[in-house]
Amino acid sequence: MTSYRELLSQTKAEIDEIDAVTARARIESGDPVVVVDVRERDEWEEGIVPGAQHIPRGFLESQIDQVAPDRDSEIIAYCAGGARSAFAAKTLQDIGYTNAVSLIGGFGEWKRSGYDWATPTALTPAQRSRYSRHLLIPEVGEAGQLKLLDSRVLLVGAGGLGSPSSLYLAAAGVGTLGIVDGDTVDASNLQRQIVHSTVGLGEAKVDSAKRALEALNPDVDVVTYNERLTSDNVDRIFGDGWDVIVDGADNFPTRYLVNDASIWHRIPVVHGSIFRFEGQLTVFKPHEGPCYRCLFPQPPPPELAPSCAEAGVLGVLPGIVGSLQANETLKTLLDAGDSLVGRLLLFDALSTSLMEVSIQRRPDCPVCGDNPTITEYIDYVEFCQGAPRPETVGVG
Repeated sequence: MTSYRELLSQTKAEIDEIDAVTARARIESGDPVVVVDVRERDEWEEGIVPGAQHIPRGFLESQIDQVAPDRDSEIIAYCAGGARSAFAAKTLQDIGYTNAVSLIGGFGEWKRSGYDWATPTALTPAQRSRYSRHLLIPEVGEAGQLKLLDSRVLLVGAGGLGSPSSLYLAAAGVGTLGIVDGDTVDASNLQRQIVHSTVGLGEAKVDSAKRALEALNPDVDVVTYNERLTSDNVDRIFGDGWDVIVDGADNFPTRYLVNDASIWHRIPVVHGSIFRFEGQLTVFKPHEGPCYRCLFPQPPPPELAPSCAEAGVLGVLPGIVGSLQANETLKTLLDAGDSLVGRLLLFDALSTSLMEVSIQRRPDCPVCGDNPTITEYIDYVEFCQGAPRPETVGVG
């Protein structure tokens, strides 16, 4: 029988170990180094080597490739005192990592040496339960969930598109949701605007939505702007530090205002639109891809752009497009997957078909082009005259 001490001694003889002085020098050298903390969660939460990735010893084999996909990566593993990290380094060696070492004395020696250490931001037990399905996804995980909780998303409109977008973003744990809408809840809204209900009839949409979203997830702070979006207030509202804007407006003046302001404030926009059985979706990322004016330099006349109140819309359609907007928003916040920047997604509910169209940034675009000709906000009020309640930002 081999004792624990004998096994540890044998393992240490087969791996490389470094002391705290050498580990610190390697970390501060500027060369790529992956520092892996193999302790349990309660130990991790008490303090870590700055920049360390947390992978408990029992999950090392299944999770290490998420932080070190290259088998030649330089990896420094540490635990509390140097024993578990020795076994971790041996495991890494056995599965093909060529440059994994163990920190002698572990985190205890790091602190005794007087080196800087940090207290990591961590999810609470309740949050770990709520977002447990996110934590299982490598592209999200705890780091991604913490990023979502720290994110700020502004929804332009609390109607057909804003309803599903806001509900899914709140459920996903986006920490701050802003909603700008000057409309009130009407009975005709309830066929598709699922964030509202009969009890909210006559209430400001932003207040109705705030109540529903905060009831869904108390982690989410809902900031409301009970006003229509205009050139007079757009800088104030957009200047509140938003990471992404979800454009769910159903009128052209608001879409152009959102587009121009987002470019000048450098905020990505997840754009959606709906009409009867058809929906469109794309992402506009300022100075990295096309903008809304690259597609449509000027608004059309009102007779060519009827509102949903005039043309109608299938109730489930905004749910589909709005959910896709939430998906693109989460991808943008997490920097995951392939963005719809430069791609316009077209959905036909009657044929249940998707089509994708490539869109390019136009060098002659009047706002984002090489020589912009539009340098201040334009209120296209005359183009809204065909729509009911044109003073609101309400979404079909």
